[in-house]
Amino acid sequence: MSRKSYGYTKAFALALLLSMSLVSAPQAVELDPGLQDYMAVSGVSGNLKSIGSDTLNNLMTLWSEGFRSHYPSVKVEIEGKGSSTAPPALIEGTAQFGPMSREMKSKEIEAFEQKYGYKPSSIRVAVDSLAVFVHKDNPIRCLTLKQVDAIFSKTRKGGYEKEILTWGDLGLTGEWAAKPISLYGRNSASGTYGYFKEVALYGGDYKDTVKEQPGSSAVVQGIASDKYAIGYSGVGYKTADVRTVPLAVKEGACFDATAENAYTGDYPLARFLYVYLNRNPNEKIDPVRSEFIKYIFSRQGQQVVIKDGFYPVSRALADEDLKALAVR
Repeated sequence: MSRKSYGYTKAFALALLLSMSLVSAPQAVELDPGLQDYMAVSGVSGNLKSIGSDTLNNLMTLWSEGFRSHYPSVKVEIEGKGSSTAPPALIEGTAQFGPMSREMKSKEIEAFEQKYGYKPSSIRVAVDSLAVFVHKDNPIRCLTLKQVDAIFSKTRKGGYEKEILTWGDLGLTGEWAAKPISLYGRNSASGTYGYFKEVALYGGDYKDTVKEQPGSSAVVQGIASDKYAIGYSGVGYKTADVRTVPLAVKEGACFDATAENAYTGDYPLARFLYVYLNRNPNEKIDPVRSEFIKYIFSRQGQQVVIKDGFYPVSRALADEDLKALAVR
């Protein structure tokens, strides 16, 4: 299976799992009514450390604040420098949770398994649309993935007929026609960098002119201050100074980075966000980690997902992941 088809298969799988009645009307995001309120229990204490995704950094912080409102004695430390920092932290035992905006690579899983004798566990905690952003004054209406590839990639594995260098190459006129496109993106430690490379660039290589940023918010800030810029970041980082560009797999129907389009699978850059952990399959998860996971999948935890600009998971998916961890 090619990287291209693999990306679309994942989007289709996401649609199958999540296209429930979570979106009651276009643009309106609602929680699955089956999600339960979080109920605090006794005997929960200790320390938690999370090392991993910048995309998930704010979500992990909000979850920890909500969790500590029930368990004020629990200390939670969050560090978000990129998804690639999560696997080493879990292997070395310096973190209890490893949030990632992509799935672990096979070599990362193998390194973990070599040390512990079993694979790392994961939960799917939210849905994100990886958005292509432009300045709020940019008039571009739609881009195909092949065009996105020709804008950001020097290899053009998507097959677009020529390299795209100016806004005029995309049909813009007037003051935009001759303006070079200024490129913003994430650094290679980021899961967002890897996902965009795999799906939007068809597994190709980035242009050397992409201005790599250490965080998702830095990408959006750069585009907001650069009128002729384009970049990619999680949709949760959208501000009033930028706008999302609707995308199409092929010429024709374009779909914006909305919850509805993510759940139906129509938006081609929809993805799960993950939290990985070290769970010995022969042992029960300790109470503090177990309760934190239950909080994430509660009504309160998934309401935070909406608050942070991402999309919640369904009760069915939450139950599936909880069952896999033997968390009741």
